[in-house]
Amino acid sequence: MTMPPPQAHQAPEQQPAGPGGTAGLYSSPIPVRTPGLGDAIASEWTKIRSVRSTMWTLGVMIVLLIGIGLLTALVVSLSDAPMDDTPVLTLGFFGVLLGSICVITLGVLTIASEYSTGMIRTTLTACPSRARILVAKSVVFFLLTFTITTVTTGIVGVLQTAMLDGATPDTGFWLRSTVGIGLYVATLGLLSLAVGAIVRHSAGAITIMIAVVLLPLVLAMFMFSPSLASVRKALFEYSIPNQIGAMYNVSVAASGPSGWDPLWIVVGVTAVAMAGAFAALNGRDV
Repeated sequence: MTMPPPQAHQAPEQQPAGPGGTAGLYSSPIPVRTPGLGDAIASEWTKIRSVRSTMWTLGVMIVLLIGIGLLTALVVSLSDAPMDDTPVLTLGFFGVLLGSICVITLGVLTIASEYSTGMIRTTLTACPSRARILVAKSVVFFLLTFTITTVTTGIVGVLQTAMLDGATPDTGFWLRSTVGIGLYVATLGLLSLAVGAIVRHSAGAITIMIAVVLLPLVLAMFMFSPSLASVRKALFEYSIPNQIGAMYNVSVAASGPSGWDPLWIVVGVTAVAMAGAFAALNGRDV
């Protein structure tokens, strides 16, 4: 019985050469580049404009700024109180004080909500550089809140000026009560973002920031002891409501920061808090 001849060993089929010219390997035609800060900013912009908290917090802030500003102007116009020597723009103080709470809330949620939902793991996987993440979140949040606050306070100022007959504000006062207030409120929001990065808990960080805004003024109001007079004065002068009032020339305290001084104070405090946030993000696990 004859056996069939053995089959000749066949060589494995060669894969066609890829676009790069190497046989058996695939090379993508899409150019590969290292992601940078611009990509992180684009990602954070997509996040902040996609979540409902941004719409609600900034929407409520706009309603408060315009609603309280116009309501205050209406009440003053119906009263007999003269405003001949008082700039009309000072009435914007009340809406900004309440609207700043909305910015504080959004600042905390911008980063602390990612820890609550676990999204921070995805963020750090896509961008391992924690400093880049913090910078990208800060840039997007600051530009968004600064733009909306400045535009809204400008609209309120124009409407109040049209409704009331008061002292004509000069260019410097217009600049401070619109652009200056926008910078102050946006920086205050950055301080909240830094606290949210350190605390990593939305409710806790928001509570801390509301206490930072309101507690010094409340404590000062109940310090009746003469031995605490200096502490009471300092709390009045450097409380956030008094600093916002100083930007509008309606300080709660007779002395203390004036003009653009409150802005430089909050910038210094925020810089320290941001350094702490960077250390916290860089020095611990998710």
